[in-house]
Amino acid sequence: MSTRQAAARRTRGTAVLVASILLIVGLIAWIAIARGSGSSADYSGAGNGEEMVVEVPEGSNLSALGPELEERGIVRSDGAFQTAAANNPDADNIQPGFYRLEGEMSAESAVEALLDPERRITPLQVYGGATLMDVNVVGGQTRMGILSMIQQVTCGPEPKPGCVDVQQLNDVAANADPAALGVPQWALEVVGARAGDPKRLEGLIAPGEYIIDPDASAEAILTDLITRSTKLYDSTDIEKRAQAIGLTPYELLIAASLVEREAPAGEFDKVARVILNRLDEPMRLEFDSTVNYGLENVEVATRTEDRERVTPWNTYAMDGLPQTPIASPSMEAIEAMEHPAEGNWLFFVTVDQDGTTVFNDTFEQHLEDTQRAYDSGILDSQR
Repeated sequence: MSTRQAAARRTRGTAVLVASILLIVGLIAWIAIARGSGSSADYSGAGNGEEMVVEVPEGSNLSALGPELEERGIVRSDGAFQTAAANNPDADNIQPGFYRLEGEMSAESAVEALLDPERRITPLQVYGGATLMDVNVVGGQTRMGILSMIQQVTCGPEPKPGCVDVQQLNDVAANADPAALGVPQWALEVVGARAGDPKRLEGLIAPGEYIIDPDASAEAILTDLITRSTKLYDSTDIEKRAQAIGLTPYELLIAASLVEREAPAGEFDKVARVILNRLDEPMRLEFDSTVNYGLENVEVATRTEDRERVTPWNTYAMDGLPQTPIASPSMEAIEAMEHPAEGNWLFFVTVDQDGTTVFNDTFEQHLEDTQRAYDSGILDSQR
């Protein structure tokens, strides 16, 4: 081999060595960059104090949630979040719903927050007999209405800027297009005729548990609740069932709300029969619950002046049913109206503190039992 060939070989060898070193250096740099900004990157700490609401949808899983958390800056990377979830033995117990997280949380903190009941926004619980507005009970506690319960979900314990409050909900309930809110076809005409009154939506939010988005608008929230309730009512074939007892579907809802407010447990079907018997007579219903619905302060013992007051609901001062429901009727109350007990009763009264209710055919018998109620103290006024 000549001196020139040997020199050329050494040059080629040096070039290969340099290229290899550069390739290794580049690979190390790429790994470092990937580790700094890629799938394994993570924030430290429990967040930066900026509240962010996150939804875990029904039937979803954490694998689907990770990319959203990364995109919104709640966690640094989906990879770190998935690793933290895999390392937490309780991660499979995360429930569907909305959670209050923060920006720039460590992946471990984010998983722990999703497991923390205090971070989960409490679902809206609408019970049978709930009313849209708060009810002030004389000598007792205020019963929170559905609109106040929605405010509690969206705002927490105290209203704050940007959350949906009772005032906004009242405005939507009173003035929004009923069809756009999801009001059922069979109630549109009546609800539309009462524009300006938020109570026109009474009874159209069915009892149940609702997961609502606290970041949604007042109109979106009410539309969601009413639309879901309409689907529930329509699934029971409410139009044909109402027709079978001589009522419209909306009248059935009104009557069922009276059952809900008037009847003790176990007596729904008997009170339903009294309502139908009185409507058939015809005679006024004269239910104290309908008097109370139009009052700011309520109690079992209604006063003569209140019973004489003309309102859209007071069945002492008007024939037939109230103009709207007076509460959210449960499915049990609706079914009681659809399948009332057999009987000729026209009167009933609860006669003691245990809730014993007596049903009568004649006014004379009813007067005797009403006196029993007075004697037991159940009709004593707290005013």
